[in-house]
Amino acid sequence: MNKDKTILIVDDMEINRMILAEIFKDNYNIIEACDGKQAIDVINAVPDISAVLLDMVMPGVDGLGVLKEMNKKGKIKLIPVFLITAAEDEKMLLEGYNLGAVDIIQKPFMPHFLKHRINNVIELYGHRNELEKIVGEQVERLNSMNKSMIEILATAVEFRDCESGEHVRRICNLTRLLMTEVSNRYPEYYLPEPEIEKVVTSSILHDMGKIAIPDSILNKPGKLTKEEFEIMKQHTVRGYEFLRQFPNVMDEGIFNYSCDICRHHHERWDGRGYPDGLSGDDISIWAQVVSVADVYDALTSERVYKKAFSHDTAVKMIKNGECGTFNPKIIEVFEDIMNRT
Repeated sequence: MNKDKTILIVDDMEINRMILAEIFKDNYNIIEACDGKQAIDVINAVPDISAVLLDMVMPGVDGLGVLKEMNKKGKIKLIPVFLITAAEDEKMLLEGYNLGAVDIIQKPFMPHFLKHRINNVIELYGHRNELEKIVGEQVERLNSMNKSMIEILATAVEFRDCESGEHVRRICNLTRLLMTEVSNRYPEYYLPEPEIEKVVTSSILHDMGKIAIPDSILNKPGKLTKEEFEIMKQHTVRGYEFLRQFPNVMDEGIFNYSCDICRHHHERWDGRGYPDGLSGDDISIWAQVVSVADVYDALTSERVYKKAFSHDTAVKMIKNGECGTFNPKIIEVFEDIMNRT
């Protein structure tokens, strides 16, 4: 019936493996493991295991050890695990449940009931995994479309600013490098990889507010007057206000990151930035990172009002605080990355 599906039986007692294999051999492909280490190797090597029948008490790596390893690899969400036990160690069984096991198989085995219980759970997991796959593909497709729309919109803003659109891609690349290294190096700033990618996507919209700045100021070849600079500074708030009108258009995380980055990427560590005068870690780590990426790219790019600085000069200017004060931890990471490029 289910010969395209596989059950892994893990027990240090050969007789128990033989009994369970006999119960399921007509309906499933059977793989056996005599201890926890062998079971982990099989689980990592064999794709699409439909269920694991796992003895709790084994020498070496026991059943709890196998469950812990499955949790580390994310396998426990995909494969139902049934605990095999003759003992009624409530504490051990509770820990097994907490680690993701779905049911208990008591010895001695009752073949008829055992078949129905495991068949039903395998079928349920199969439907759930397939549904999650379909939903995941749809979410990925929507996110891809969403990102493309964001890139087009941001590129339009860059063209107004006499940029080629490459500025956006450079900001994304440096934001990813900085955010990943900062996250790995400093636990207080840790973000999982999916969140880092949302920050990277959000960085695309950091200058969205420039769409509201007059061309005469945005593309002025000379130095801005004090009054003109005050208008230019408003691009942070205008971009934030613009994005706040579309809470249901973007992924919620990207929406929140985008609004924060747009408003705060010109804030400075010492509180001398704008528009809100935030200082230190009152500025989100993602806004701090995008700020450094933006300043570096601005320095190394030719603009209507300046020539491009060299890589070494730009790094030195940022390090020496010539472009405002930044988080020392981010500057340390920035220098390390720049020294590798």
